[in-house]
Amino acid sequence: MPGIVTGHPNLFLRAEGLAVLVLAVLTYATAGTGWLLFAVLVMLPDVSMLGYLAGPRVGAAAYNLAHWYVWPLLLLGIGTVQHAPVLFSIGLIWMAHIGFDRLIKAGFKYPEGFRFSHLGGPSAPTP
Repeated sequence: MPGIVTGHPNLFLRAEGLAVLVLAVLTYATAGTGWLLFAVLVMLPDVSMLGYLAGPRVGAAAYNLAHWYVWPLLLLGIGTVQHAPVLFSIGLIWMAHIGFDRLIKAGFKYPEGFRFSHLGGPSAPTP
């Protein structure tokens, strides 16, 4: 395991995305809110890419805010405390989306443009 973390951190981050995706979907399957909600909302965070119409800096900020685990975690917490299964389910859907994106190397964006991600890729800048 140390080789993955130190020698190939992108693999480690992608495995983390897979774990989040799988756990979010498995938990969602027990939530009882139905798969239609999942199908309708799973790609919603990608609407944030419209920010790129205002330029790469705005686009990166919009995308990163919509793909930050903090917001779905807040929904999971609020849904749990308030006994609101729909909020809890939306949090799980959002987590699944972010996990999938991390799995496919669609990480946080740099202001240089959409192709520039913290998970690398052919054109990622060196931080």
